[in-house]
Amino acid sequence: MLRLKNTSANVLFDIDETALRAYMEKLSRIASSVDIKCPIDIGGLLGLPGIIRPTSPDEEVAGRVKEMVLSITQEAVEKLKQMRAAEGIALEADLKKHCRAIEQDLERIRVRSAAVGQGYAKRLKKRVDELLVNAKLKLDDETLAREVAIFADRSDISEEIARLDSHLQQLLKSCQGPGQAGGQAGRRLDFISQEMLREANTIASKASDIEIIRCVVDMKCRIDRIKEQVQNIE
Repeated sequence: MLRLKNTSANVLFDIDETALRAYMEKLSRIASSVDIKCPIDIGGLLGLPGIIRPTSPDEEVAGRVKEMVLSITQEAVEKLKQMRAAEGIALEADLKKHCRAIEQDLERIRVRSAAVGQGYAKRLKKRVDELLVNAKLKLDDETLAREVAIFADRSDISEEIARLDSHLQQLLKSCQGPGQAGGQAGRRLDFISQEMLREANTIASKASDIEIIRCVVDMKCRIDRIKEQVQNIE
């Protein structure tokens, strides 16, 4: 809100003489009609509505005030734009930093998930052999392969990895320059980050490997940070 105050005592206010005279005439007429003698208190009349009005600047003063207001407003807008631009650059750098870290964790998960099935097969065979050694029984390779296949199907996270990587690339693309999301960058980034978190949670629920779970925990921390940051994007 912009307010103008003129400190000159001569122009603080104007008295509407026409309105004041009308009040006085009416009061005098009423007093005469009822034959009452009472002095009119002009000081009291000044408190009536419409008697005192704030002064309006003349055309020259109004022009100078307008120029000053426009100049100050333009300067404030430019400073705001500069501040928002600097904030946007810092925000973009922070988002990209988290995205790069998530990419590294996702690659570790991708590599690790390929070896999980083989490790499970070895552990399963070793455990079964230990249980059956005293019974002099042997687990045939077909049964072992079937169990490993069931485990692999239940713990397969390849689709989740692919979707999370796709969401990550969309997020990075949305960060590249203004207008990429048609004026809805903040809302778009918030939606993408929610989908990223959903895929990370699915990976954690399906994976039975401690290293993968550790990577997911790191990713979720990064995604939460991204979700906080995108709240500042319009």
